[in-house]
Amino acid sequence: MRGMNGVGESLRESAVFNFAGAVTMVIDDSPFALELTAQALLGFGIKVRHACGSAAEAIGVLRDRPVDLILVDCEMPGMSGYEFVRWLRRSGLEPNAFAPVIMTAAHVRRSKVSEARDCGANFLITKPFSAGVLLERIVWVARDARPFLEVGDYFGPDRRFRSGSWEGVERRAEDRKAEFEAQRRASIEL
Repeated sequence: MRGMNGVGESLRESAVFNFAGAVTMVIDDSPFALELTAQALLGFGIKVRHACGSAAEAIGVLRDRPVDLILVDCEMPGMSGYEFVRWLRRSGLEPNAFAPVIMTAAHVRRSKVSEARDCGANFLITKPFSAGVLLERIVWVARDARPFLEVGDYFGPDRRFRSGSWEGVERRAEDRKAEFEAQRRASIEL
């Protein structure tokens, strides 16, 4: 799961994961939530190597040590999880800037889902989450082959999930204009 080495290489659906050696970081300002998350991860063989009570503490660790997976709470005092992920993606700290990030939130509104996507997180799950949902999302980000993109002020995994061509009505103005011009030329030639 480290860095971008595996980006573009899909894992087989039947692949077996051994997370025992994964360097995992959990960031949450609630000691109770931090402990619950660590215990859930331990249940599937993932030992939390870095348990941080704030984004500032996590930044200190990330400057010195590589990590394979980050779970971060969205709402924390000081630097929020959203701000932390934006900082991480723009930090230039390789391989950490490319580490998969799963955000956790107690209350999720549509705007918060968009904010998690737009800050560069790989996934957002709501608290309380079951160990099964957490494992499902970890496996999902381990299989995720989306490339990282830098577009405007966004840097993170490609936000598009679909592959292949779009079958619906094209909404891009230049494509509609080209189609219109082709139809106009065809009608003139008749």
